[in-house]
Amino acid sequence: MHPNRHVRSQQRRTLRHIRKTDAYALFDLLTDDAMLDQVESLLPTHRERLLPPTETLAMFMAQVLNSDRSWQNAINEFSARRVASGLRACSTSTAAYCRARKRLPQNMVSSLVSFTGQAMTASVPPAWTWQVQ
Repeated sequence: MHPNRHVRSQQRRTLRHIRKTDAYALFDLLTDDAMLDQVESLLPTHRERLLPPTETLAMFMAQVLNSDRSWQNAINEFSARRVASGLRACSTSTAAYCRARKRLPQNMVSSLVSFTGQAMTASVPPAWTWQVQ
């Protein structure tokens, strides 16, 4: 956290907002105009499945940011969102999600993290930076 109290307060609000983020909001960010080209250039060849790489990555990010980081919670939320959106319910077994996560290429995840970090660094207020050249 930043040593300045006002900046820390802004950072805490940002963290609270991130913790409330769901997989669909993250999926929307991944397919936003700013990220879409980057994401598509890194996607592996894949068949259209229940859990394509973009959906799997969004679920994984939401799982990591959630207070309940279990695989079961991630798939339960995915299934509940499908039903709430009027889609057919899917199995709540974690097996398919585990396999889908294994198929995510590590270079895709690390490249997106790097790209996102650079974009965030370029857009933060100067007061949030500390000894950045």
